Amino acid sequence: MPRHCPKEHPFKTPPELTAGAPPGPYRVAIIGAGPIGLAMAIDLALQGIASVVLDDNNQVSSGSRAICWAKRTLEIFDRLGIGDKMLEKGVTWKIGRLFHGEKEVYSFDLLPDDAHKMPAFVNLQQYYVEEYLLERAADFEDLIDIRWLSRVMREENREDSVTLHIETPEGDYSLNAEYAIACDGARSSIRARMGLKFEGQHFEERFLITDIEMEEPPFESAAPERWFWFRPPFHSGHSALLHKQPDNIYRIDLQLGPDADPVAEVALDRVLPRIRAIVGDRPFAVDWVSVYSFTCAMLDQFVHGRMIFAGDSAHVVSPFGARGGNGGIQDVDNLGWKLAAILKGKAGPSLLASYDEERRHGARENIKNSARATDFMTPKSDMGMIFRNEILNLAGDLPFARKLVNSGRLSVPCSLAGMALQTAAKIDAPIAPGLPCPDAPLQGGGWLLNHLGGEFVLLATGKSLPRVENIKCLPMSREEAVISLYGADLLYLIRPDQHVVGVFASDTEAGVIAGAMVRALGFAVEKEKVA
Repeated sequence: MPRHCPKEHPFKTPPELTAGAPPGPYRVAIIGAGPIGLAMAIDLALQGIASVVLDDNNQVSSGSRAICWAKRTLEIFDRLGIGDKMLEKGVTWKIGRLFHGEKEVYSFDLLPDDAHKMPAFVNLQQYYVEEYLLERAADFEDLIDIRWLSRVMREENREDSVTLHIETPEGDYSLNAEYAIACDGARSSIRARMGLKFEGQHFEERFLITDIEMEEPPFESAAPERWFWFRPPFHSGHSALLHKQPDNIYRIDLQLGPDADPVAEVALDRVLPRIRAIVGDRPFAVDWVSVYSFTCAMLDQFVHGRMIFAGDSAHVVSPFGARGGNGGIQDVDNLGWKLAAILKGKAGPSLLASYDEERRHGARENIKNSARATDFMTPKSDMGMIFRNEILNLAGDLPFARKLVNSGRLSVPCSLAGMALQTAAKIDAPIAPGLPCPDAPLQGGGWLLNHLGGEFVLLATGKSLPRVENIKCLPMSREEAVISLYGADLLYLIRPDQHVVGVFASDTEAGVIAGAMVRALGFAVEKEKVA
């Protein structure tokens, strides 16, 4: 039995199945109570928007699944209220080591500057993340209605609303919502029923994931690290990946080849010898095992009328580079404030076009990096294999060759520079429009990012503090760590998702800054389209 056994959540009769008139239209319906759906509900609740979350299961996920949470994603989780829990429970790491056979080729440090609240990566099993999100969602009982064992069987996507037809243990019912968000995963039934193209590249290569519980670490290191092997001595001719997780659980990924039988490979008589070849005589117990192949694909559009797609329902990548769950949480970060602004009447529906633009850009970048990593790890020709092995031979001594080695380019946020909502900077600045704000420690304690997010903020690194309607001004002229990152005598207009939307000289008139916020809410874009 797995070490972690998630509890079952009871089915509660919805008001639609009780006597009396059913409730009026909901603001937002979210299909899927995984990490993306739950994070989406919390982000909306923080901005006063109610949602109903529908899931056909009644437990959090089993097995570790997504485990590597990147710095930017951790910062988003911190804004949502679970960052500290993740840091406390998770395994923090920033060093990666890469091997070719028995030889270590090189190592890398993903966060050489430690002056950040969040580390480069935290390893934490997906089921813990989901449980923390459920606990946080309970803080918004008036705004978040989670309905377990509720399967969406059909949807009607109209011009002004969405109707969902739902199957439950106590009967079927329908509910209406102003918007619906499909967070129902890589095998999205919503996407399939709507007949949407989900095109990309399928990789036939199969991989074995095994979570093992083991008291003694299999390899010595001063701190937890990511270890990746090309042609490891314990698994001839293939690749292997090792990560440590909480509770003395180690994740081991082993490349099996395209002809591996996914049913036979999960049998313990196959799994145990493979693990013993890695860890030796150390005692261990298998906690979870699975075989997977993967696809890199995405929708042509993430917004279809009143139905919006986020996470794996919108895009899927290989697990190498930790871009799946991280990319989905960045979808939430991008969508939440925009949908809230629309529902509050502060922006028009055209603002959703920027979610489509910005997150399709992010998905394309993730897919490109994911596909390149897979091609390097599993060359498709003899010449490709020769090229890869020669690059690995050179990388131990020659830095230029290291840039060509690809065991999974690890998740980083993409830039939104040049896209519709950003205002082009007319001055040089350390942080350009479109980039997420870097964190910095504050002299009085705390962190800069804890003062950003959820609303538009004007960060001022000089003494000038212009008053702009509906924008909070955050003076930072005495914060040396902030000025060293952001520069002196500048004004940064920050979006609710902590991305820079515009940078201005400290003497810029308030009207110019107000105009940048109007553009960031989509109104300028709307005028351009009409013209």
